[in-house]
Amino acid sequence: MTDPSEFLARFSDTTDKTTQLFAKRLQTATQRFNEHVNEVRKDLFDLQQKTALPSDFFQQWTQYTTDFAQRWILYWDTLRQRGDNFIAHEQAGKPPVLHFDYELIVDARTFDRPANYALLRLLPPAGVTTDPKRRPYIIIDPRAGHGPGIGGFKDDSQAGVAMRDGHPVYFVMFYPKPVPGQTLLDVCAAEKRFVRKVRELHPHSAKPVVIGNCQGGWAAMMLAASDPDSVGPLVINGAPMSYWGGSWSEGEGENPMRYSGGLLGGSWLSSFVADLGDGIFDGANLVLNFEDLNPANTFWDKYYNLFANVDNEPERFLDFERWWGGYSLLNKQEIEWIVQNLFVGNRIWSGSKTDLGGMTFDLRDIKSPIILFASMGDNITPPQQAFNWIADIYHSTDEIKARGHVIIGLVHKSIGHLGIFVSGKVAKKEYTEIVSVLKTIEMLPPGIYGMHIIESKDEDGKPQYDVEFIEHSLEDITDRLNRFKRQDERPFQAVADISEFNQRAYDLFLSPIVKSWSNQYTAMMGRLFHPMRFQRWAISNLNPWLWWLEPAADKVKENRQPVASDQELRKFERGFSDLISASLDYYRDVRDAASEAMFFQTYGSLVSHKPQADVSQQSSDDDLTASERIAKAVSQGGYAEAIARAGYLLSARGKPLPLAQFELKKKLIAKYGHLIPKVTPEQMRIIRGNQEVICRHAPQRALKTLPLLLSTPTDQENFLTLIEAVVDDYSATFGMTEEQSTMLQRIRDVLHVPEQTPELARV
Repeated sequence: MTDPSEFLARFSDTTDKTTQLFAKRLQTATQRFNEHVNEVRKDLFDLQQKTALPSDFFQQWTQYTTDFAQRWILYWDTLRQRGDNFIAHEQAGKPPVLHFDYELIVDARTFDRPANYALLRLLPPAGVTTDPKRRPYIIIDPRAGHGPGIGGFKDDSQAGVAMRDGHPVYFVMFYPKPVPGQTLLDVCAAEKRFVRKVRELHPHSAKPVVIGNCQGGWAAMMLAASDPDSVGPLVINGAPMSYWGGSWSEGEGENPMRYSGGLLGGSWLSSFVADLGDGIFDGANLVLNFEDLNPANTFWDKYYNLFANVDNEPERFLDFERWWGGYSLLNKQEIEWIVQNLFVGNRIWSGSKTDLGGMTFDLRDIKSPIILFASMGDNITPPQQAFNWIADIYHSTDEIKARGHVIIGLVHKSIGHLGIFVSGKVAKKEYTEIVSVLKTIEMLPPGIYGMHIIESKDEDGKPQYDVEFIEHSLEDITDRLNRFKRQDERPFQAVADISEFNQRAYDLFLSPIVKSWSNQYTAMMGRLFHPMRFQRWAISNLNPWLWWLEPAADKVKENRQPVASDQELRKFERGFSDLISASLDYYRDVRDAASEAMFFQTYGSLVSHKPQADVSQQSSDDDLTASERIAKAVSQGGYAEAIARAGYLLSARGKPLPLAQFELKKKLIAKYGHLIPKVTPEQMRIIRGNQEVICRHAPQRALKTLPLLLSTPTDQENFLTLIEAVVDDYSATFGMTEEQSTMLQRIRDVLHVPEQTPELARV
C-alpha cells in the first residue's frame, strides 16, 4: 500500500515542476513576442523617418488605396473560385488531386471483404518513360481527413521523382465514403492484395517499394508486418508510430497535439462525434484539429499572403486548397480503432505479437529495409513519434542485427508536417536521394543508420548531392531524441486507463441516447454546415449576394494598377500584418503552455505514486539473451557465414559509409556472382547480422574458427578467390587502412595462405 506522505510529497513535486515549466514556457513566449514587436516597431519607425513630402505622400496614398481596393476585390474573387472548385470537386465525387493521369487497376469495393480503396497506375508525363522491369513503387496516401493525392500532388513529388527515374508508380487511393461496416483491418487486407497485384504485373522486377505518408506510414508498416514476404523496402514519411513520444523539455513548448487525448478525456469524444454523424466520422474534424495547431497561419498568414500577392499567388493557393478542402469520411469502427489502439492506447507496436481483431502484427517480422523520414519542425509527428517505436520493440542493437534488419533515419531540420509531402524543394533533394538509395539499400549490413545528404556545387554552380550513412546504436538514438529518457510518457498510461473507463461509460450510458437523436438527415446537415465546408461553399457562386464579384474582378484585371512591394505604405501594411501574426503566435504559445501544464499536473499526479518504470516495451527473455546465444554459435555455419564474417572483420568501422561504396558492392555481386552464396538478400542480412554479433562478442574466437566454416577445399578456394578479388576492386576506389591490412593478413594466416601485400577497402 502506498504511503500517503510519500504520495503527497510526489504530488507536491509534480506541482512544483509543472508550475516552473509553465512559467518558463510563458517567459519564452513573451520574450519571443516582444522581440517580434520591437523588430516591427523599429521597421515602422525607420519608415516614418523616410516618409516623403506631403505632396509625394498624397500621390503614394492615392496609388496605395487604389491598389488596396483592387487587391481586395481580387482576393475575395479568389475565395469565390475556391468555393466553386470545392463544389465542383464534391460533385465529381472527390477524385484524387493527382498531377498525373492514371488508370484504375483494382477496386477494393468489389472484394469479398470490401473497402473504399483502389489501386491506380500513374501514367508518366510526356517525355518520361518507365521500365516495367524496374522495381515498382507503391504510394499509400494518408486517410487523415483529406482526400487522396498528396503523394503525387506536383510534378516535383514522390511520384514524379520515381517516374523520372524510370520506375513504374502505383497509387493507393480511397473513395470519400467508406463501405458500410468496413474496418481498418479490411483496408489492410485490401492493401495486401494490391501489393500482390503489382507483383503479378511486374514478375521480373524486385519486390515493390512501399511509400507511406503520415497515416499511410503506419498503414504501410501494418501491411509489411502482416505480409513480410511480398513487400520490398519501406519509406515511411512523417508517420506517427509512437504516439506518446515528444520531449517534455524546458523552454519552448513542443508537440501540443499529443496532449489532446488526455485533455479531452480519451477516446469517447470520437465515438460521440461518429454517433452524431449516424455512424460516420467526418474527416473535416481532423483537418480542423490540424488548423488549430497554428492559428496564425489558419486565420491570418495564408490569407494575407494571398491578399499581398494576389497577382501571382491564386494559382498555388487554389491548387493546395483543392486538396485541403476535399474531406473524407470514416466509419465509427475505423476512427475508434485508430484512436483507441494508436492515438490514446499506443498499443499496436509492442515487443510481442499483437492480435487486433483477427490480424496479428509484429513489426519485427518485417524483413525489408526501412527508411524513416521525419523533421524537427514537424509539430504533428515529431521525430520522437517517428523513431521511438524502435526502442519499444527491440531490446538492443544486437537484436536488430541478429534479425537482419536495416533501419535508416533521415531528419530534416525545419520543414513542417505538410512540407514533408508537398514541398518541391524536399522532392528535389530528399526524395531524389531516397530514390537513389533505394537502388542499393539492400546492400547495407544490418543496423540503424543516419542518412546524411551532403550538398555541394558543380562547375556551373548547380547543387549536387552525395549521400553517406553513419551507423548508430539503438541506445544512442533513444537518448538523443528523448531528453528525459521517456519518463515524460508515463502519464500517458494513466490517460489510456481513464480513456478506457470513459469509453465504456459512454458506450453504456450516452451512446444509445445520441444514436436515437441522429439520422442520415441530421448527419448530412452537420457535415454541410461544418465550418470547414461552410467557409467554402458560402463564398461561391451559390451565394446570390456575390453575383457582382466575378465581373468586378474581371474589370479590375483589365485596369490593374499595382503598387511596388517596396513602397512605404506597403511596408507599413506588412508591418501591421506581422504584428497580427505575432499576436496569434503568442496566443498559441500561451495556450499550448497552459495545456501542457494542465496535462502533466492532472495525469502526472495520477501516476506519481507508482514506482518508476521504463515506458518502453521490453522484449521477451529469448530476445534478451540473443547475443549470448549467437556467440555460442561461433563455430557453426558454412560458406555464407564465412563470407559474412570476413566482410565484417575487414570493414572500416567508425567511419561514414558513402553510398558509392554500396553501389560498387552491388556491381561486385553481379561480377562475382558465381562465387557469392546462393541465398536471398533477406537471408544474407540475417547471416551478416549474426556474424557481426559473434565478432563483436568473441572477436578472437571468430577469427580462429573461420576455417571451420570452410569445410571443403572448394569452399576455401572460392572464399580466398572472392576475398582477394573484392579487395583489389575496393582498394582501387576507397583505399585501405592499416587495421584492415593487418586483419586481411590475419585471415590469410588462419587459412595458411602465404603473406602478401594487400590493398584493401571495406567489404
